[in-house]
Amino acid sequence: MKEPRTSGDDRDETVLLCVPFAGAGPSFFHPWREPAGDRWRVVPVELPGRERRLLETPYRNVVEAAKNSIDDIVTELGAGARTVLFGHSLGAVLAYELVHLLSTRDVHVERLVVSGSPGPWTQRERRATGLPDDEFLARVEEFAGFRHEALDHPELRELILPMLQADCEMHENYVPSTDEPVSVPICSLRGDSDTLVTAEEAQQWRDATTSEFNYVEFPGGHMYLVDLAQEILNVIEAESARDR
Repeated sequence: MKEPRTSGDDRDETVLLCVPFAGAGPSFFHPWREPAGDRWRVVPVELPGRERRLLETPYRNVVEAAKNSIDDIVTELGAGARTVLFGHSLGAVLAYELVHLLSTRDVHVERLVVSGSPGPWTQRERRATGLPDDEFLARVEEFAGFRHEALDHPELRELILPMLQADCEMHENYVPSTDEPVSVPICSLRGDSDTLVTAEEAQQWRDATTSEFNYVEFPGGHMYLVDLAQEILNVIEAESARDR
């Protein structure tokens, strides 16, 4: 992560903290910076086991990942930063844990935007964890309705597979660190043809906040967000405008 931001002007900006889904790295969110424009400073969370942290051991527990990442995240955000969190699938529950931790720091969380995820207390019935490599990849592809082209290259697959397995394990074994809901508004997003997360499950996030809740659907399946960055950012902006 970068050096901490401390200038007075930084306090006037809102950060969009983006938490990656299973198998993804921070670069997934780099194309979001242009459409974000001057509305937000897009800051992806960098987890071990991918991209610049490829040689580090990936986490296998969501709560541990959140606790071990929070200091670096707070440093990157800067004191007093206004922050919106966005997380898709695994990123949604990790973002939820981060909101709990950020509430104890000098960070003003304006909203949590979760995507492609049932409420934090609902675990997936069909699992990929523990399957042999080929079956594991087939199950993940089935879940996502999406296959990363890197998995078709043996060398890249060898690098990516351990991280993807660790990500799926920590997602499928996730249990919230607390039963206390957060106090920030939550907006839950979902692809309208997502076969992994139902509309009812996506709306379970209503019970995870004591504040406002909103639900928005987009055209597409579980990985609808791959092609809809601008549309997602527009919804986040509209949600944020409700607070003004």
